Amino acid sequence: MFQKRPVNPVRLHHPIQPGSEAPFAEPGLQHGFDAIIAPIVSLAEEGQRDIIRVTFDGTHGADFQSILQKTVESLEHSGHRVFVLGTSSFLKTSEELRQHFNPNITDNRAFGYFTEGTIEDYFRPNAKYEASIIMNDAVAAIPSSELPTIFITFGPGSYWLGEGMFDITYFLDVSREYQQMEHKQQLLNFGFSWNRDSVEKYKISLFVEWPIFETYRKQILELTHYYIDMNQPGDPVLTTTYTLRQMIFNIAKAPMRVKPFFAPGVWGGQFLKKFADLPEDWTNCGWGFEPIAPENSIILEYEGKQIEVPFLTIMHYEHHNILGERLVKLFGDYFPIRFDYLDTIGGSNLSVQVHPKQEYVRNQFNEFMTQQESYYIMEKKGDTKVYLGLTEQCTKEGFYEAVQTAQETGVPIQFTDYVNSYAAEKGDLYLIPTGTVHASGTDNLVLEISSTTWWFTFKIYDYLRKGLDGKPRPINIDHAFDNIDFYKKTEWVEENLIPTPTLLQAQGDNEEYVLGQRDDLLFYVHRVHLNNTWKANTENEMVMYNLVEGEQVRIVSCADESIFVEFRYAESYILPADFGEYKIINLGKEPCKLIKAGVSKAWDVSLLEA
Repeated sequence: MFQKRPVNPVRLHHPIQPGSEAPFAEPGLQHGFDAIIAPIVSLAEEGQRDIIRVTFDGTHGADFQSILQKTVESLEHSGHRVFVLGTSSFLKTSEELRQHFNPNITDNRAFGYFTEGTIEDYFRPNAKYEASIIMNDAVAAIPSSELPTIFITFGPGSYWLGEGMFDITYFLDVSREYQQMEHKQQLLNFGFSWNRDSVEKYKISLFVEWPIFETYRKQILELTHYYIDMNQPGDPVLTTTYTLRQMIFNIAKAPMRVKPFFAPGVWGGQFLKKFADLPEDWTNCGWGFEPIAPENSIILEYEGKQIEVPFLTIMHYEHHNILGERLVKLFGDYFPIRFDYLDTIGGSNLSVQVHPKQEYVRNQFNEFMTQQESYYIMEKKGDTKVYLGLTEQCTKEGFYEAVQTAQETGVPIQFTDYVNSYAAEKGDLYLIPTGTVHASGTDNLVLEISSTTWWFTFKIYDYLRKGLDGKPRPINIDHAFDNIDFYKKTEWVEENLIPTPTLLQAQGDNEEYVLGQRDDLLFYVHRVHLNNTWKANTENEMVMYNLVEGEQVRIVSCADESIFVEFRYAESYILPADFGEYKIINLGKEPCKLIKAGVSKAWDVSLLEA
């Protein structure tokens, strides 16, 4: 059965100490609200100070209120005075934030401009001073007591607001997946009093909120005593940041699998919904992300308990061990390759689309990396199509006029007059460099092997359909036509973008093929045909695998055979650079095939600078 909550075990032969910095820390992972409150109570019982300053900082969307309520109730029940200060009192107004971030939000329905702002941009200019005055006045008004008074500052940005002057510090965290689920309910963007719709929520998150808060998390996490996983709000998981750091260090030396993230789409199919046992009330499932590093979280297990952490945090701490030094020089702590599924089995065509060039995406959107793609046909039902490149008779003027007229009149066009149509077969690979017009047709399950961006899809033609929200889907004709390579027509496409597998090496009756590699793609795609056992080496660079045919395989370290993972069809694993020599063992009764991907050895373009 497909594993939706894969666990990454912390493989240690000795217990992790909680570290010396966190007051009254217990070892390991602890569940529940009592564990969170206990260090505050213990510090208060010491009786060595009249005032104890506590902060609950963290990610927008985490349930601060439940933590705060239970903490205040417990402390007051013990006879302590509690003074509470929320960061929301010091934010700019919603309209001030809209105005401040307007260059990043833009008036485009789908696209913005990535901010280079900081946490300070959310707050009024004198926020720190105002907070200190309130705090000092409150301290001056405290009557004498045998018990210390507890001052709690809470909410995103509270560590910054209090300038780090706290006795106990907590960081409450949730995944992007959790935030997006909450966005579908009532959660608004941080500091905003209203949102137009879910598309705008995602856009503001992507271009403003996440860049600021995920950078802020990097900056303060090491300065924080305790980390709290709030992805299950009723059962928070507490650990010290020192313990978290040690667990991350350990798991980053072995094969890792992120927690898959699924989402419906207007064109989505039914294969993933059934295969991954997704909720019955979903109309379909369009996407399966595994991994798209910024979007996914990862589950760590230590001494029988689990904690969920954003994969970005793993990369922040361990990118050298995971990527290897060559890739770090090219990408920093950014994970450069993604796997994701596009399911149209029982659904409909993806939009006819194109992805922007590197210079364009940098200049227009301040995006780090362009979207280079490939489609691997993993499953299909009946006669299916992939649309790739332009027909020989297609002209820029004719194509533009056709799609523009369709949008204005609501009359569909025969898009295959302009875009090539190819019969798709299971195991086929189609390469999609930037500037290439493309789409997956109905009844395909595509494994997309790509560079790690995912939002910059310029829709050229979308069959005049509306989104799942009932609103017209954003069409980006002008952006698209600024990026289409009109020389990529039928003959060129067939010579350059539909490669024939080439045998790279054999080990007995096992083989490795090069499926696709180009100078303008930062990734390579290989396929391992496995009958029994295959031996390989990471060679100091990250490698990714997905089991595209077969039942189950084991990947095991040759240096230490106690370090291994087993995974099934459609599951993906990341092998860190440090993993070294390994074996892949076929555990099924039939031969199997694995897609292998990584950064091309020929790719030497650093994306760290504009």
